[in-house]
Amino acid sequence: MVISTFSFTLMNAFVKYLDHLPTFEVVFFRSIGSLVLASSFITIKKIPVLGKQRKLLLVRSFLGLTAMSLFFMSLKYLPVGTAVSLRYIAPIFATLFAVVLLQEKLKPLQWPLFLIAFCGVLVLKGVDADLNTTGLLLVMTASVFSGLVYVIIRRIGSGDHPMVVVNYFMFTATVVGGFLSLFHWVRPSPKEIGLLLSLGIFGFFGQVFMTKAFQVAKTNLVAPLKYIEVIFSISIGVFWFGDTYTLLSLLGIFMIIGALAANVFVGRR
Repeated sequence: MVISTFSFTLMNAFVKYLDHLPTFEVVFFRSIGSLVLASSFITIKKIPVLGKQRKLLLVRSFLGLTAMSLFFMSLKYLPVGTAVSLRYIAPIFATLFAVVLLQEKLKPLQWPLFLIAFCGVLVLKGVDADLNTTGLLLVMTASVFSGLVYVIIRRIGSGDHPMVVVNYFMFTATVVGGFLSLFHWVRPSPKEIGLLLSLGIFGFFGQVFMTKAFQVAKTNLVAPLKYIEVIFSISIGVFWFGDTYTLLSLLGIFMIIGALAANVFVGRR
């Protein structure tokens, strides 16, 4: 999960840099690079490309496409560190969905930790007058869909190879993103093409390691580890994009990642 979060951090930073391009054009390039890598691996290893749990794989793909598209849209309105912080409220939704759909059990102390994390979102919104409401709604909706994605991956379990799960997602995103981008295509410069193609590489490694992590461990233990990406993203936002944070906004972010990190230790114990 740590490898996954670092890969996604680099991908998100480039998406933020390319936020002047249409969202679905970015989705297309982010997906097609990963699709080529995943398909090549599957072919070389002679893994059945269609998988065994096809309905779940398709559901996971469309949920993931929705979450990714909404998050990319939110980066047009929010600093990258803030957007990542807000999107990774998703483990709360993931855990709640896991309790209902997978009958996973929570310990009593985990509920107040989730409440603290959610209060961190309220603090972040309350003290940051420049926090765009549209961006907030987009990223929170993306979080709900991401939570569903985590649970579906857990439901798929080890029944299908992680690369098959990734391949389904990338194929769906490439087709849908490519089709929708035709209506608002903007010709990228050679430099932008290079950055767009790199999205697929970073996204590929991030997706593979995330999928593997959720397949081998319980959702409520693995999901909070994604909050490490918040630290990576804030650092990049400050040093690359010149983002600034007040002490209170950092407090809100700390409440989010601190509560969910504590959940890891409570869940293990």
